[in-house]
Amino acid sequence: MHFQQKNFTKSQLELLYQALLLPRMIEEKMLILLRQGRISKWFSGIGQEAIAAGATSAMQSDEWILPLHRNLGVFTTRKLPLSRLFMQWQGSSKGYSKGRERSFHFGDNEHHICGMISHLGPQLAVADGIALAYKLKQQNKAALVFCGEGATSEGDFHEALNVAAVWGLPVIFLVENNGYGLSTPTNEQYKCESIVDRAKGYGMEGVQIDGNNILTVYDTIKGVREYCIEKQKPYLVECMTFRMRGHEEASGTKYVPEELLKVWEQKDPVHTFEHWLLQENILTTTDIEGAKTEYKRYIEEELEKGFAHDAIVPDTYQETKDVYALWGKSDNKYTIQVINTDEDIAHSPFNIQQKRLVDAVSEALYQSMIQHDNLILMGQDIAEYGGAFKITEGLFNKFGKERVRNTPLCESAIIGAALGLSIEGYKSVVEMQFADFVTMGFNQIVNNLAKIHYRWGQNADVVIRMPTGAGTGAGPFHSQSNEAWFVHTPGLKIVYPSSPLDAKGLLIAAINDPNPVLFFEHKALYRSIEGPVPEEFYEVSIGKAKLVEQGEDISIITYGAGVHWAIDYAARHPQISFDILDLRSLLPLDYEAITATVSKTGRILVLHEDTLTGGIGAEIAAWIQEHCFSQLDAPVMRCASLDTPVPFNKELEKNFLAKSRLDECVHRLLQF
Repeated sequence: MHFQQKNFTKSQLELLYQALLLPRMIEEKMLILLRQGRISKWFSGIGQEAIAAGATSAMQSDEWILPLHRNLGVFTTRKLPLSRLFMQWQGSSKGYSKGRERSFHFGDNEHHICGMISHLGPQLAVADGIALAYKLKQQNKAALVFCGEGATSEGDFHEALNVAAVWGLPVIFLVENNGYGLSTPTNEQYKCESIVDRAKGYGMEGVQIDGNNILTVYDTIKGVREYCIEKQKPYLVECMTFRMRGHEEASGTKYVPEELLKVWEQKDPVHTFEHWLLQENILTTTDIEGAKTEYKRYIEEELEKGFAHDAIVPDTYQETKDVYALWGKSDNKYTIQVINTDEDIAHSPFNIQQKRLVDAVSEALYQSMIQHDNLILMGQDIAEYGGAFKITEGLFNKFGKERVRNTPLCESAIIGAALGLSIEGYKSVVEMQFADFVTMGFNQIVNNLAKIHYRWGQNADVVIRMPTGAGTGAGPFHSQSNEAWFVHTPGLKIVYPSSPLDAKGLLIAAINDPNPVLFFEHKALYRSIEGPVPEEFYEVSIGKAKLVEQGEDISIITYGAGVHWAIDYAARHPQISFDILDLRSLLPLDYEAITATVSKTGRILVLHEDTLTGGIGAEIAAWIQEHCFSQLDAPVMRCASLDTPVPFNKELEKNFLAKSRLDECVHRLLQF
């Protein structure tokens, strides 16, 4: 291996050697502890240390790095205490994730490290968002994100690189090509000559380097960082290396040819650099032995602290509390008027106008953009064109292309970028062109956005707007009601307004809330309904249901278009007295309001447009029968759409929708 001193001083070389040596010695100790049964699992990076140590040393300490589970050198070079790292690996309450995660699945704001999730590709898009924040703030910074050669087969790799190139983001995409994705060799992963060859296809520069040469890694990343900042462009770096241990220790390395292990053993990044430093008289044997002695002492002391942690005593209240970021109205620079009932409007000096639901959503976005100068809107065709439903029309002219951003067709990357923006203190609203298309970003929502606060206390200040629902003859890929997919996911908030007043107030509340919110907007209601809407900036509280009609015979619990079906049905059947509860929020649910309507009528019909099996109606029915059984006069019934895809033909669609079975369900409930 060829090392070049170039302009490196003796002090710099010594620091780089120390950065390389420490993770190796920690790893060797971990393998001993693993054999002794004192730790349960270990993902070894032996043979790859030069990449993490060299790249981290080349970045500024306040620039975000997004590493993987073999990048111990990132954490040690950023000087995270080994004792707390060890507590993290052992699942201690004093670890970085309070025992909720293992390995390097955590982040730390103080050291500007963003924790990975097991799905390796999504972190690439988060780096895009962080770099976008740097760009918006006009800061001379770049983001560094790691992935392996296996992750380059993921769609997230393509999406993240494409977005970074299109938007001109200062991101360094560093690929650790160690030859194997677990046991799958590179010739079964890709057929291009080198991964770096892909850079040109995205309109960016790239370079392949020796990832075992710490001087090459440091020098390359330092230069690439300067390039990304100066040119405001991304860069792809492919580091050739080898993993000398198994994917994790239980995997072993039997799938690796013995001769290949011998070749890479000769390229060991620690031993070769150490040999060169001695050969060039930069360090002496005494210097090296002194460093090893000092690190051995440090490791033993830190492990002693790490082993001294107390056993976790589960606290259910704290566990559930930490799923969401808490906030208060006092955190804001303005006063928020809250409207939850008609009385709130009556007793407030509002200027009321009749508006359609589509106009209420637009007004909420406009006023929120004024209130929050850190709010970014992102979505396909939302800028000059104004979005598929013209919700954002005019906002581009008022706030400019930096804040109202057209995106490539890559839902996963944009949702990941929204999380990256949140990490750097921005708010964002992402528009799905249709709620159906959210499947392309499902992993980012349920595994990244939803879990991040519980995992390491980082909030995801992201709203995803979801034009949803049938009734427009749009067929099975533009008409689904998919809210139930997400209600099952702790960490998300799910909002589904039925009126213009609620649409504006709930969207403002969602944007103000520091947690990830999925905001469902029924397409068929956009221009078909109108109602009173205050011109002022106000909230409707997330998690508060609204009683839209009072009665004594039957309670209909519903939301979205179902509210209008229920109101229309009640108007056509004045002989039946209906209590109609509009949930407005599906996560969290307003159990107090549900209990109240059950107590009033004793006959409950849960109505929703979503298909029957596994819908939110099943959860509500189960909860009522578990908690309010003694107040029931009949079993809780559900009225939902057919368990089929949404058909295109208008007559088939009418038959599909729950509305066509509402009369039947009401009479069955009355006759029980």
